[in-house]
Amino acid sequence: MAVWIQAQQLQGDALHQMQSLYGQHFPIEVRHYLSQWLEGQLWDVIDLENPQEEFKAKRLLDSLIQELQNKAEHQVGEDGFLLKIKLGHYASQLKSTYDRCPLELVRCIKHILYTEQRLVREASNSSSPVGGMMDSMSQKYQQINQAFEELRLLTQDTENDLRKLQHNQEYFIIQYQESLRIQAQLTSLTTLPPADRQLREPTLLSKRATVEAWLTREANTLQKYRLDLAEKHQKSLQLLRKQQTIILDDELIHWKRRQQLAGNGGPPEGGLDILQSWCEKLAETIWQNRQQIRRAEHLRQQLPIPGPIEELLNDLNSTITDIISALVTSTFIIEKQPPQVLKTQTKFAATVRLLVGGKLNVHMNPPQVKATIISEQQAKALLKNENTRNDSSGEILNNNCVMEYHQATGTLSANFRNMSLKRIKRSDRRGAESVTEEKFTILFESQFSVGGNELVFQVKTLSLPVVVIVHGSQDNNATATVLWDNAFAEPGRVPFIVPDKVLWPQLCEALNMKYKAEVQSNRGLSEENLVFLAQKAFSSSSINPDDYRGMTMTWSQFNRESLPGRNFTFWQWFDGVMELTKKHLKPHWNDGAILGFVNKQQAQDMLMSKPNGTFLLRFSDSEIGGITIAWVAENPNKPGERMVWNLMPYTTKDFSIRSLADRISDLNHLLFLYPDRPKDEVFSKYYTPPLSKAVDGYVKPQIKQVVPEFTTTNPDPAANPTYMDHGASPVVSHPPNYGIYQPIDSILDADGDFDLDDTMDVARHVEELLRRPMENQWSGQQS
Repeated sequence: MAVWIQAQQLQGDALHQMQSLYGQHFPIEVRHYLSQWLEGQLWDVIDLENPQEEFKAKRLLDSLIQELQNKAEHQVGEDGFLLKIKLGHYASQLKSTYDRCPLELVRCIKHILYTEQRLVREASNSSSPVGGMMDSMSQKYQQINQAFEELRLLTQDTENDLRKLQHNQEYFIIQYQESLRIQAQLTSLTTLPPADRQLREPTLLSKRATVEAWLTREANTLQKYRLDLAEKHQKSLQLLRKQQTIILDDELIHWKRRQQLAGNGGPPEGGLDILQSWCEKLAETIWQNRQQIRRAEHLRQQLPIPGPIEELLNDLNSTITDIISALVTSTFIIEKQPPQVLKTQTKFAATVRLLVGGKLNVHMNPPQVKATIISEQQAKALLKNENTRNDSSGEILNNNCVMEYHQATGTLSANFRNMSLKRIKRSDRRGAESVTEEKFTILFESQFSVGGNELVFQVKTLSLPVVVIVHGSQDNNATATVLWDNAFAEPGRVPFIVPDKVLWPQLCEALNMKYKAEVQSNRGLSEENLVFLAQKAFSSSSINPDDYRGMTMTWSQFNRESLPGRNFTFWQWFDGVMELTKKHLKPHWNDGAILGFVNKQQAQDMLMSKPNGTFLLRFSDSEIGGITIAWVAENPNKPGERMVWNLMPYTTKDFSIRSLADRISDLNHLLFLYPDRPKDEVFSKYYTPPLSKAVDGYVKPQIKQVVPEFTTTNPDPAANPTYMDHGASPVVSHPPNYGIYQPIDSILDADGDFDLDDTMDVARHVEELLRRPMENQWSGQQS
C-alpha cells in the first residue's frame, strides 16, 4: 500500500505530526495529487552534501513542476477550475522557492517521506501483536510524551500562579502607596491648629491602622505565594532534569552507540528527527521556566520582603542555567562521522548538528564551527578541563564551516565537505604499538549565544576515534583497531580505553557484523564458520562450539601476533577473505556455493565419501585473500586409489584476468559442487558469453585454464583455445610455466589497488602472444 494512503489513516498525535510537515514550503495538496509520482522517485540516491548533485536535484524540481502543471491542465468542471488555479499557483511557488536551491527541495521531500514512513510504521506496530521490541519502544516513547504533557501542565500552572502573584503584588503596591499617602496626611496635620488636627487625626489613624493591618496580612500572603511558586518551580525542574536525563543520557547515548556500531557494519543508527523534537520540547519548556523564574526574581526586587525567597530564587536560577547548559552542550553532535581510517592528503567530510538550534534561534546569528585533530592524550586532557593551549596533532585544510539553518526540516548543521588532513604529528608509541594502533579524534568546537546574549555557550564534541594512515597498505591494520574500538568501547569511557581481551562470542558478533556489511550479504557467518575461525584463532581442533564460549581473545592474538606457522595475523587473514569475497565472490557466497571456512583435512573428509569430480571451494589457510578448489578424483599414479586434490589458491590477481565461474567451467574434471549439485546448475548464469564469430577472416582467441594432470580432450576442436595452467596439489614437480602471460604483480599499484592501464598492457601482451604460430609458442617449453 502506498505510504500516502496509509498516512491519511493516521489518528491523534501521529496525524497532527504528519500535518505539521506541510506548509508554504511544500503544500499538502502537492503531496496528495502527486503522491504516486513523489513516492516513485529515487530521492535517496542524491547526496545532499555533494554540490555536484545539484543538477540531479534541478531535474527533479523541473519534473515536479511539470507534473503539477500537467495535473492542473487535466482538471475540468466547476471544482476543477479552482483546483487548476491552485495547482498552477503551487507550481509557480515551488519554482520560485527552490529554483536557486534545488537540493533543499530534495532535503524537504526526503524529510517528509521519512517521517511519514516512521509514523505509519509506529502506528502499525502499536496495533500489531508482532514485535515486542517495537512495543516496548512505543511504550518508552509514550512515557516520554506523557512526561512532556505533565511538564506542560506544570509550566502552565506556574504561569498562572505567576500572573496571580504579579496581580496581587501590583494591588499591594497600590495599597502601600495609599498607606504612604495617609502617613503624609498625618504628617501635614502638625501644621494645622489643634482643633482641626483633633477633628481629622482619629479618622486618618484608623484608616492607617486598617491599611497597615491589610498590608501585613497581604505581605505574608505574597511571601507564601512566592514560596509556593518556588516549590512548584523546584518540582518542574526536578521533572525537567529527569526527562532530560532520559533523553540525553539514554536515548541520545543509545543513538551514538548505534552510530558507532554502524561503523562496524551494524544497522543504520536511524534519523535524529524524534530526538530533535524531544530536545526542542525540552529547550522550549526549560526556557519558559527560566523566564518565569527571572520574572519572579524581578517581582522580588520590585517588592523586597524579608525571608528565604531570595536564596530559593538564586538556587532555581542556578539550576535552570545548569539544565539548559547541559542540554545545549549535549545536543551539539556529529550527525555524519568523519572516516575512522583517515588517509593523509585525502578529502573527507563530516556533518555537525545542533539539535536545539532552531528552537533557541541560534541561527539568527549563525555560529562558526572549527575542526581540529587531536591525540588520545589531548582528548583525555580536554575532558578533564585541563588547559590544552589549543594544541592539535596535525593540520586540517578547510576546517572552518558556518552552521546553516534548513527551514524545511528545522535543522541547524555545519556540513564540512572538503576537509583534508595535510599532516599529522604522532606521539611516542608504547612497546609493540604500531602507527595503526594510535588513535586520534576530530574535535569540533563552536561558540554561540541565546536569549539576546543572555547566555553564551562554548560547545565541543569529539568524533569517534580515527586512525591516520599515509599508505593504503596500512588500511587493513588500521581497520582492525577501529573495529575493536567500535565493538568493545563502553559509554562514558576515558578516551579511548577498550578492553585488552574479550569473550570469543563477543568477537564473533563483531566479525559477523563486519563480514555481512563488507560483503553486502544477508548470509553471515554460520556456527560452523565460527567454529572454524575459533580453531584458527586458538590453534584448536575441537569442533564443539561450547568449548569456545568461555574463551577470551586478546588484542595481541587478534592483530599483533602471527598465526602459528604463518607470517600474518588472525585479522589479516580474515580481512583478506572479506576483500576477496567482496570484490570477486559475492554472488557465489550469496548462492551458498562457497563453503569457504573449511580446512584441508575437513575438505578431504567431506569429499572422500562423494563421487569423483565432486568439488568444494574453501579459503586458503596459507595465503591471505586466497581461495582454493578441492576435489576428489582417481590417483593417476595408483589406479583404483582415490584422493583429494587441492588447486593452488586463486587471488584477486587471478580473478582480475578470469572469473571464478569461468575457471570452474574450464575444468572439465569438476562435475558436482559439494554435496551433489551439477556445477552448471550453480555457475552457468555467471559464465562469460561465447565469443563472437570470426570477423574479416580473423578468429578471436580466448584464454582458458587447465590443470595438466587432469587435461581432457577439448569437446570443440574448432575453438582451438589457448590454456592457462594452474597447478594442483599433491604434485611432485612444480607446474611448468607455459609463458602465456608475464608475472602480473605490476598491475597492482602501491596501495594494492587494481591499475587499469597496466592491466591493458598485460592484455595486449597476451593478445600478441596468442597471435604467434602455436608451434613457435610452445617449442621452447617442450624441449
